[in-house]
Amino acid sequence: MAEQEATGLQVLLRTLQSCSDRESILTILQVLGDLLSVGTDRRIRYMISKGGSEALLQTLVDTARTAAPDYDILLPLFRLLAKVGLRDKKFGQKALELEALDVTLILTRKNLSHSQNLLHCLWALRVFASSVTTGAMLGINGAMELLFKVITPYTQKHTRVIRAATDLLAALLKSKSNSRRAVNRGYVTSLLRLHQDWHQHDTAGAYVPIRRVLLLCLKHIAALRSGREAFLAAQGMEILFSTTQKCLDDKSLGPIVSVVLQILRQCYPKCPLPLVTASSAYVFPVPGTTTSEPPRVLTEEDFEDDGDEEEDKDADSEDVKEEDDDLETDVNKLSSRPALDRPEEELLQYEAMCLELSCSFEELESKPGDDLNSGGTQYANHHHIPTEASPKQHCSNKDQNSWEQEREDTVQTSLLSMVKKGRSPVQRASKKGPGMRPCQNAQCSGLGMDSSGSEIPDIQAFLKEDAWDIDMISCPAMNASFPSFTKSRETVEVIDKLLQTHPRHIPFHDPYLYLAKARRTKSVADFKMMAFPDLWGHCPPPSPQPLLERKCGIQRIKIFEDVQRFIQPSDVINQVVFSLDEPWQDTASNCLRFSSKFESGNLRKAIQVRENHYRQSAAVAGGAPRTCYYTLTFAVTFPHSEDVCYLAYHYPYTYTTLMTHLDILEKSVNPKQVYFRQEVLCQTLGGNSCPLVTITAMPESDSTDHLEQFRQRPYQMITARVHPGESNASWVMKGTLEFLVSSDPVARLLRENFIFKIIPMLNPDGVINGNHRCSLRGEDLNRQWLSPGAPLQPTIYHAKGLLSYLSSTGHSPVVFCDFHGHSQKKNVFLYGCSIKETLWQAQSSVGSSAILEDVSYRTLPKILDKLAPAFTMSSCSFLVEKSRASTARVVVWRELGVSRSYTMESSYCGCNQGPYQGLQFGTRELEEMGAMFCLGLLILELKSVTCSRQLLSRAVALLNAEEDTLDLHLQRCSSSSSSGVPSELDDEPPCMEEIEYSPDSSSDQEGSFSELDRQIQEWAFHKDEGQEDEEGPGQGRKATP
Repeated sequence: MAEQEATGLQVLLRTLQSCSDRESILTILQVLGDLLSVGTDRRIRYMISKGGSEALLQTLVDTARTAAPDYDILLPLFRLLAKVGLRDKKFGQKALELEALDVTLILTRKNLSHSQNLLHCLWALRVFASSVTTGAMLGINGAMELLFKVITPYTQKHTRVIRAATDLLAALLKSKSNSRRAVNRGYVTSLLRLHQDWHQHDTAGAYVPIRRVLLLCLKHIAALRSGREAFLAAQGMEILFSTTQKCLDDKSLGPIVSVVLQILRQCYPKCPLPLVTASSAYVFPVPGTTTSEPPRVLTEEDFEDDGDEEEDKDADSEDVKEEDDDLETDVNKLSSRPALDRPEEELLQYEAMCLELSCSFEELESKPGDDLNSGGTQYANHHHIPTEASPKQHCSNKDQNSWEQEREDTVQTSLLSMVKKGRSPVQRASKKGPGMRPCQNAQCSGLGMDSSGSEIPDIQAFLKEDAWDIDMISCPAMNASFPSFTKSRETVEVIDKLLQTHPRHIPFHDPYLYLAKARRTKSVADFKMMAFPDLWGHCPPPSPQPLLERKCGIQRIKIFEDVQRFIQPSDVINQVVFSLDEPWQDTASNCLRFSSKFESGNLRKAIQVRENHYRQSAAVAGGAPRTCYYTLTFAVTFPHSEDVCYLAYHYPYTYTTLMTHLDILEKSVNPKQVYFRQEVLCQTLGGNSCPLVTITAMPESDSTDHLEQFRQRPYQMITARVHPGESNASWVMKGTLEFLVSSDPVARLLRENFIFKIIPMLNPDGVINGNHRCSLRGEDLNRQWLSPGAPLQPTIYHAKGLLSYLSSTGHSPVVFCDFHGHSQKKNVFLYGCSIKETLWQAQSSVGSSAILEDVSYRTLPKILDKLAPAFTMSSCSFLVEKSRASTARVVVWRELGVSRSYTMESSYCGCNQGPYQGLQFGTRELEEMGAMFCLGLLILELKSVTCSRQLLSRAVALLNAEEDTLDLHLQRCSSSSSSGVPSELDDEPPCMEEIEYSPDSSSDQEGSFSELDRQIQEWAFHKDEGQEDEEGPGQGRKATP
């Protein structure tokens, strides 16, 4: 039956091409019209597959070339061509080959005074122009000049013809060559005049579609730099700004306002950054560099990209197969394991960082060590590796009885009670647990402790030293100006009185110890001021904060404000009020005063635009030439006058905060039970110590069996903060560290069965100096793992060296995870590595069925999806991209053979799923995620085939005691709720172009199938009603989309 139908359709099409009888042709066209008027597009595509497009085009050419073309045949033929051509992606090329373009243009010119015939010709040309290549050919043959004879100023006559002509013009202007032609022939001015005329006279909004498509024509022209220049020269910004002001409150005019905003944003002149040079305001001498190049001055060319010379290309061919070229499809690169990047004997230096593998029980006992931030560290020693004498060991002067008493006096909520079980978000219990005592003595007595554990007897005398100007601390209780320059003694008294008057117990924080640590932190600018919030300490919000809802129309308002400043600059002050490059300009009065000369500060310049409007620029410019930067606009209402306020991208977490936290954390553990070892991985380029922390349980005794079990524990390795701006990663790390040393039963099991190697801050220099993503050399350290160098990337070089050493001794980590922050996605999720998933996603011709791969890389994210309220499996990705080949995740997976090598991304924003849906991430939620990650590691071990019976039985007893959570944790993980594998977003990609200009986010759909179909259907309806030639406002409104 199907074969008979196919044969019958082919007979009809062949007869149509060869028949010269008028009645037969009309009958066949009627049959085809009836056949395609019902059902779905499937019938049309079936007809296309049987040569329907060629048959109709050939009939058009034959009929048009007769001495007297028969429009009774041509009109239904044009309607069929419009219906079929929209679904045939090669229709334009077929029309070009059969010379249908030329005959249709000729027919159009002949029918300028006959609206019905002209309308059908325009429909056919609109379908031809859906191919950019064919559209360019139409432009060469004078189609645009012809259309400007059809598109007239405002009229209520023949508006369907004008609508079809504007649709065709918008389609033609998608071709860059046609847009250039339009600029050269002055069509920008003509289009602006047409827009003004239709806007002025169409007071009832009856012809919104025509007005919108006229604006779309301008939008396509503005895609070229020459088009934008012509638009500005023709006063386009002023015209569109003024004509749109009265449209903002009329929802029916939303499609017009939406396109106007896109044009205004597109044509707004790109300004160079208000900076002297593209280089940083600070200069750091890179080791090995003998000469320094002069700073490159920023020019307009650095921020402007002209695509005028780009050739027209079709993107609608059936044969075009879109592939993600960034996915790695070379199986050899995916599966081969490269050789060691350094001599094997060089790995022996890392033996000093793994004393747990070789030392005797006595050597593991507590003993004082050297300070991590010792003032004697030489600045030039960029890649110092400590010897066995230099590690900093745990120390305590408390006996076992005092430890036991503290554990009894402290109340703790087990982590298992916070597992995701559909609960609504509530405030977590206090994190202070048994065996964790955050230096209460230091806080209460006012005595600080240095990192070796010795007290600082006279903290005030220390603060008065000339080497550190404590009066530069910005304190809300003091004068709000920068700085006050009061006497040091008065300042010390104010701070000491403030801390005594407003005592706050902040776990693992001591302001006096922070002061001592800050003095030893080395910055390029040699900071002499501290941010008061860092000194005072951070308390998380009392409850999770809701995500802010986008205000309707807020983006419209901001764009119009920008345009108003551009066209009405009279009230713009444009005065520099703060500049690291030009400090002499920091003298403005009667305005806000700015400063960033403290640790992690990154404000480079502040400009007062208007009375209450300021523009800020980051401290480190960088960026490649021809890079566009975007402006983040926000409003701040200061609740108090003469106050000092700090603005941050996320909750700050400085290097000094970390070093203070590690020292206090070390003193909080029971050295008889917890092995906590803090040492120096290496010195950074800036002369700061990169800390390495080892956490595990002390062996039960000095017996051979217990020591052997201690040394055979598998390793887990966690790193963070390779990107300095991702401070949320440090808060997750803080939660991980505090949980691992706690007396939570899960933490105790983890310590007794694993050795944790933790590098909590891989880029200390970047954090200290306020960088967002790079090191002091201006490079992304997470793109240096393939071949790092000790002199230039010391932290990456030695982190990789430590991993290589563990691998060489048979102690490769079970899990490697690098904590990051993500600026575009919500929730927390993991990126991993999989050969099969990468090849499958890339639709590689290489079969993945023969490739053997350990699928356990998916187990940990599935576990976390069940445990952590903030985690979601649906955002996880396990693809290996070429652009990520030098990241920690990929290098550790490929070179060291760690199948569970991950990047864990935490959103800067919050959650859109689970118990925390609709809530922001505060520090409490981030720290909770760090603890949940540790719990996930335990569950991962319980699921492994190598899990010991002893651990399994202890875990069963623990989990059974925690409200029947055994089934939740030990059941086999079900499949993820997401069936797809989302592609990995760059961890700091450029600003997205998708902007919501209107509530319905209307987009450029002037060429959609449904719109032209609707126009044809409306024509047929009004033809039946006898309204062929003219239509008034009432009919015109029906065409409004």
